[in-house]
Amino acid sequence: MTEIDRIEAEANERLAACKSLAELEAVETEYLGRKGALSEFLKGIGKLPPEERPTAGQRCNALKQSLAAAVEAKRAAIEETEGASRLEAERVDVTMPGHPPRVGRAHILSQTARRIAQALIGLGFERYEGPELEQYRYNFEALNYPEEHPAMDEQDTFWIDDVYLLRTQTTSFQGRIFEVRKPPFRIFTIGRCFRNEAVDRTHSHTFHQVDAFMVDEGVSMAHLKGTLAQFARLMFGEGVNVRFRPDFFPFVEPGVDYAITCIFCAGTGCGICKKSGWIELGGAGLVHPDILENYRIDTSRYSGFAFGLGVERIPMLQFGVDDLRYFTDNDLRFLRQFGG
Repeated sequence: MTEIDRIEAEANERLAACKSLAELEAVETEYLGRKGALSEFLKGIGKLPPEERPTAGQRCNALKQSLAAAVEAKRAAIEETEGASRLEAERVDVTMPGHPPRVGRAHILSQTARRIAQALIGLGFERYEGPELEQYRYNFEALNYPEEHPAMDEQDTFWIDDVYLLRTQTTSFQGRIFEVRKPPFRIFTIGRCFRNEAVDRTHSHTFHQVDAFMVDEGVSMAHLKGTLAQFARLMFGEGVNVRFRPDFFPFVEPGVDYAITCIFCAGTGCGICKKSGWIELGGAGLVHPDILENYRIDTSRYSGFAFGLGVERIPMLQFGVDDLRYFTDNDLRFLRQFGG
């Protein structure tokens, strides 16, 4: 009876000290488990005198039942306490202002394309969306490319088959327009282009271009220069001028590359413009007469101009970005610098 009293007092003391379910389970195992104190006591009853065995067995079983009931009561109390603590920790004050939602913003190239579109629409051009999976006849043949032109080489073009390719230039939309429209018109397009080039700070296999062209009676280089000058001012500021220099493109005659006065030094010469005072933007010229004639447009009456440039070129100049890859690396540290 002394041993039973000791086990009971010790177990009740341990139960009272339990603060968590883990501690309670340890006490339950220690006293009520298969190898617990009461089980070991029952195994030793056979060593007692015969007249003491019934009383000792009854007392041990009664203690097992009372301890089991005490354990369950303690478990309920701990669960209630822990539940209240968890509710308090998870409590939400509905009177507090909520967290402001994180609002996305347009990618810097999308912002630039929107500004280009606004400028050209303001100059009287309408927008056209052409396919990225283009046909050979629109990408090259309709633009007066000779068969031996370097752009025809597989190293520059992603060919799908003998007919289809990923367009290498947005100029390919011209033939589609000539097939369904008759002059006069002013149309532009903005989109992705693809060329099989090694990626570095100034080249990429995927890039964006804007192309615009106009066909009407009496269109001359003066119209082209005036349009480009106004476009440049809308994109880069009022102090910008345009310069033409002769160049060759199969789809224009004559062809020119055009530059603007350096927006960093206002034309006085700096490291960015290599002391020239000018920054090249793209190619332009009068629509080649052969192209107009191929689409049965009377070249004695109509003429036109065309120009194009890389979309990435504009934010690179405006913000001093020196690596083309930044635009597609999806680094938020870079992209968050450009507000929407």
